[in-house]
Amino acid sequence: MARGKSDPLAEYNRRRDFSRTAEPAGKMGQSNGKRRFIVQKHDASRLHWDFRLEVDGVLKSWAVTKGPSADPDIKRLAVRTEDHPLAYAEFEGTIPEQEYGGGTVMLWDRGTWEPIEGKKAEDLEEGHLHFILHGERMKGEWLLVRMKPRKGEKRENWLLRKIDDDYAEGGDKLIDTCLTSVLTGRPMAEIAADEGGEHSLKGKKGEDFAQEMKRAACHNRGKAKRRKSTAKPPAFRKPQLATLVDAVPSGNGWMHEIKFDGYRAMVSASGEKVAVYTRSGKDWTDKFGPLAQAIAALDLPPCLIDGEIVAYDGKGNPDFSTLQKLLKRGKGGQGASDKLAFHAFDLLELDGEDLAPLPNVERKERLEALLRDAGPPVHVADHVIGAGEKLYEKMCDAGQEGIISKKIDARYTSRRGKAWVKVKCTRRQEFVIIGWTKSSARGRPFASLVLGQYEDGDLTYKGKVGTGFDADTLEDLARKFKSLERKTPPVETDRAEARGVTWLTPKLVAEVAFAEFTAEGRVRHASFLGLRSDKKAKEVKPERPADPPEESEAETVRISSRDRVIFPESGQTKGDLADYYARIAPLMLPFLSGRPVSLVRCPQGRAKKCFFQKHDTGGFGDHVHHVPIREKDGGTEDYIYVEDATGILACVQMGTIEFHGWASRSRDVEAPDRMIFDLDPDEGLDFEDVKSAAVDIRDRLAEIGLTSFAMLSGGKGVHVIAPLRPGHSWEAHKDFAKRFSEALAMADPDRFTATMSKAKRKGKIFIDWLRNQRGSTAVVPYSARARENAPIAAPIAWGELKNMASAHEFTIDDAKKLLTRAGGKGLSGWGFADQSLPDL
Repeated sequence: MARGKSDPLAEYNRRRDFSRTAEPAGKMGQSNGKRRFIVQKHDASRLHWDFRLEVDGVLKSWAVTKGPSADPDIKRLAVRTEDHPLAYAEFEGTIPEQEYGGGTVMLWDRGTWEPIEGKKAEDLEEGHLHFILHGERMKGEWLLVRMKPRKGEKRENWLLRKIDDDYAEGGDKLIDTCLTSVLTGRPMAEIAADEGGEHSLKGKKGEDFAQEMKRAACHNRGKAKRRKSTAKPPAFRKPQLATLVDAVPSGNGWMHEIKFDGYRAMVSASGEKVAVYTRSGKDWTDKFGPLAQAIAALDLPPCLIDGEIVAYDGKGNPDFSTLQKLLKRGKGGQGASDKLAFHAFDLLELDGEDLAPLPNVERKERLEALLRDAGPPVHVADHVIGAGEKLYEKMCDAGQEGIISKKIDARYTSRRGKAWVKVKCTRRQEFVIIGWTKSSARGRPFASLVLGQYEDGDLTYKGKVGTGFDADTLEDLARKFKSLERKTPPVETDRAEARGVTWLTPKLVAEVAFAEFTAEGRVRHASFLGLRSDKKAKEVKPERPADPPEESEAETVRISSRDRVIFPESGQTKGDLADYYARIAPLMLPFLSGRPVSLVRCPQGRAKKCFFQKHDTGGFGDHVHHVPIREKDGGTEDYIYVEDATGILACVQMGTIEFHGWASRSRDVEAPDRMIFDLDPDEGLDFEDVKSAAVDIRDRLAEIGLTSFAMLSGGKGVHVIAPLRPGHSWEAHKDFAKRFSEALAMADPDRFTATMSKAKRKGKIFIDWLRNQRGSTAVVPYSARARENAPIAAPIAWGELKNMASAHEFTIDDAKKLLTRAGGKGLSGWGFADQSLPDL
């Protein structure tokens, strides 16, 4: 396109009347040292994202039609536009409709950029640029490449794509989940309303509601408040500890994580207020200052996160000795300690809600949703479900410490137990330093350390360690020993072992790697790893491998009549269905556990009599629980809920095929926490119509600041699910869903109806909002359906929807595929988002 050669901003200025638009006038700017980049979400004649890079005092600009994707397999068209002034980097607001680019502009991302090593900004003139972004949302390596121009083409077409690195992820999570301004925290609707955040649709109904949403710049825009936390961070609580075992537990009832070689840490945060505690409750926020600052920058709601602080050695592996050296040089958290990283693996509290009673796997999903936008040095620890032995072998081959295995359906308990177990590649334990021996080597202050551990309250001798020290460690330890020396031994030992020992008061704790304990209880082939200042000497006890955890109870539930055919068209049996649920329980429980549930029971198979059941009439057993719920007539009835895989299989044993859950938890049935729009097409409609409708609803929800997720129903339609923080009533929940659906139907009456009447659904898609009222249920993710060929309700990434041929793409035969899919980046954190019901 034509650009002014002498004035690169001439074209920008020519297109705009600055007496009518609030955009900044085009003037050359001065760089502040680092090159800036910004991305502006721009709802003009069509929605797009404006990607801008600072080069030579202006912002080089491209319009990315579908928004940037962090998926390396997705190449996005980026149309080159006129250069913009540097002052545009702060612009957010509404351009008048009659003006060039008329519409709403959100500052969607910002940061700095640089070409990769060996490249330069001038490469743009050659039609390509390989660069690194340091943004709040876009991070890592990216590539811009100009497409070969066609004859007569007036615009420059480029391609923008992500390079495969640590920041790459499948699908369109960037644009699906990042819905608010990085400048003001407002969604598009609030920017469009431009009334200082006071725009509201509250109290408007029917046509008034639809018209008000149109006025807010699209069919349905409202207000989503930005949460700025002022609450106190949660209090410290003791961490859950793992039991040492010799073998990796098997089965899909376990999730497995890397055992990080660092300091256990409990992070308490609320906005800018962050505290970092050791596992014993010491406040080490100052010691880990840079990490605390990185977490504060995330502006988290009140939360308590469990994790591990690590430092990396020269090979990029977490290494305890390196961590010790960094902390020693860091002097209170500054300097070298900014190379630390925090790997979060559990979430105990969120926004005042105690998450400890929830299953392990659900807490992990909520953690992933909470830290979705975090980047180094804050990470969410990866996990695998099943296949723990493979992870263990991989870690041992890489020289790592081992793995932690966790029961997927277990609650968090502040004690040691077998719900968490650890399997180590090499033996490592903590010992109390009770003495040292003299060295004959010149300049070496001691030859070895004398070790002890407490057994039954008494300190016992455990041998010596003489390797693993560098010069700095030797000097540091010798200095610490001076104030601890004593004349008498703190343990009972024989004369030979005591010869040449200078005894110490037992206060220092060391971590030591060793091959084994001898028959006398002494360490063999020991190597010093570092001091542990986060643990008291009196707490140091021997770790002896316990018996491996027994096989999951769920896998031992007796399923009678396993050969009975439940799905006559495809031949799957009751045993096949039970096996599917046993394998898929880890994925299903975050959405099923602890919710009142209605069961679809088909004791003789899906082709025979099936019925809904929400009360236990006897026979389900102890693993199916009950919660009393107030009915409309004022009385109470006991409703069914399950907590674990055993409960699921107990229901299957009783002929259950489908599980339908409430939109609230059994512990607080009056607090809904997810909104579901079930798209039910008329018989004559194609599935392509349903997919298009789902995307439209996703976009409308995004415009009011709500992240949503897609699920194939296993029948004819698609569910669009918006998770919510509890805190609003069923009345507000239902009212929002009803008015939102009615507004969609009013805005596009030829496509949608919000009325259940069959007569009014001809040729349309019914937006079933009725799932969002007290007592109603919706099919649970991963539930089988009592339909032909045993389909299941399958979560999918939005980027996958366009390739789905039907709403029943997966069946109970696909458990392995579903487990693999769930571990991919596209479905990471699916179904969880930290957001409230907008104030409409």
